[in-house]
Amino acid sequence: MTPAARKNRRIALSCAAVVAGMVGLTFASAPLYDLFCRVTGFAGTPLRAASAPGATDAETATITVRFNSDIAPGLPWQFQPVQREVRVKPGEETLIFYRASNQTTQAVSGQASFNVTPEKAGQYFNKIACFCFTEQRLEPGQSVDMPVSFFVDPDILKDPKTRDVTTITLSYTFFRLPEEKRVSDRGGSVRPVN
Repeated sequence: MTPAARKNRRIALSCAAVVAGMVGLTFASAPLYDLFCRVTGFAGTPLRAASAPGATDAETATITVRFNSDIAPGLPWQFQPVQREVRVKPGEETLIFYRASNQTTQAVSGQASFNVTPEKAGQYFNKIACFCFTEQRLEPGQSVDMPVSFFVDPDILKDPKTRDVTTITLSYTFFRLPEEKRVSDRGGSVRPVN
């Protein structure tokens, strides 16, 4: 092989490696961005916590937390908060519910995404338990109350950027999950038997 051919081969391999790396980063970008948002509270993403620190007696401030619900096109459910808002003391654990109802004659699966506004409050809004962490499957005509346990970190009152926050909105959007197409051992589709 001539020196020019070796040089061209090295350049071609380098270009192929760069393209492969870019394709890999493209597929990894969404999960990495999601992880970044969950860790930092960026873009109004609430943080997860194991437990609430508890409100202190000295804390007299309260924050109004409002609840919003949306359904993406293609999901035949009704979905709304049981309560539209609550007043909470920072550090105090609060439990609320959203209600979902399947309006069809067949089972439908969905999963919720969420955010907090104003975005600057996202890093102080901590969810302990939430239905959004798992797939929800509702049978025909089924209605369920889904819990959300959360607290607002007391440090929200000390941060100069969030001292003016008196109201936080927790929003959920439910999306329909594609139905799994089951395949039999013989390669054909499986049909449910009644």
